[in-house]
Amino acid sequence: MAKYILKRVGYTIVTLFVLVTLTFFMMRLLPGDPFTGDKQLPEKTMEALNAKYGLDKPVATQYIIYLGNCLHGDLGLSLNNDRPVTTIIGESFVCSFDLGIRAVLIAFVLGVLLGTIAAIKRGRPTDTICMLIALIGVSVPSFIVAAVLQYFLGLQLFLQTKPVRIFAVTGWDAFNSKILPVFALAFGSLAQISRLMRTSMLDVLGQDYIKTAKAKGLSQGAIIWKHAIRNAIMPVVTVLGPITASVLTGAFVVESVFAVPGLGRYFVESIQVLDYTMISGTTIFYGAFLILANLVVDLTYGFIDPRVKLEEG
Repeated sequence: MAKYILKRVGYTIVTLFVLVTLTFFMMRLLPGDPFTGDKQLPEKTMEALNAKYGLDKPVATQYIIYLGNCLHGDLGLSLNNDRPVTTIIGESFVCSFDLGIRAVLIAFVLGVLLGTIAAIKRGRPTDTICMLIALIGVSVPSFIVAAVLQYFLGLQLFLQTKPVRIFAVTGWDAFNSKILPVFALAFGSLAQISRLMRTSMLDVLGQDYIKTAKAKGLSQGAIIWKHAIRNAIMPVVTVLGPITASVLTGAFVVESVFAVPGLGRYFVESIQVLDYTMISGTTIFYGAFLILANLVVDLTYGFIDPRVKLEEG
């Protein structure tokens, strides 16, 4: 097990290094610079700005300095806000994380439930309905789901129930302002999980030990909850890392639609003004978060399923 853990940790460190390196140099390959938008700045002012943010040094020197700063948790100053990137991330990620974790939990619970029901009712109308919902979730982008929910449940429903507003269409403070963005963000992942769970569940239900349990006279409920789900859910656990990645990256769009005050607002703004440090910092932060999430999933899977350790060995 120790060898398995060390190997996974080693892969994680290498991946983080590659992420930082690629992010840094890709930002430098973009045309223009953060200050060319204002043509009225005197040359000396431009030189002072470049010197302040270290952009007057050779790219190789900038990279070495940036790499060293990253090791100390310093992602630089935002060129647009003149504030530490880590401070901006710390203030805004709380909201984004709240949105993301709610969406992942809902996607996991409802996805497992829908997939299980579809497998149990295979070939029946219930199965068809569940898989139709899953197909829609996989096919429709989150920003379209968000816009549809905002229009019909946020606006049109309010016109029928005013002055009572059941679902708020913007903000993040009230409970009813969280429902639509969370569901819009969770819908696509919910669909993926339900399809995967159905396939896995059908495979498990065809195993010999399930047939043995039926022969012993166990009820369907006992077979499903005590034997089938525990084994069928394993493939779902392995995709929680990528699912988390999908949810967090999709949160940028959903945050924009519902005006959620999360990190996505700063990221979109930084792209518009070519804020190198904010783009790089946000990319590295999210990348590191997702890489570490995948590491946790891999290690958890290794503890749950002994076959992983044997295969790695």
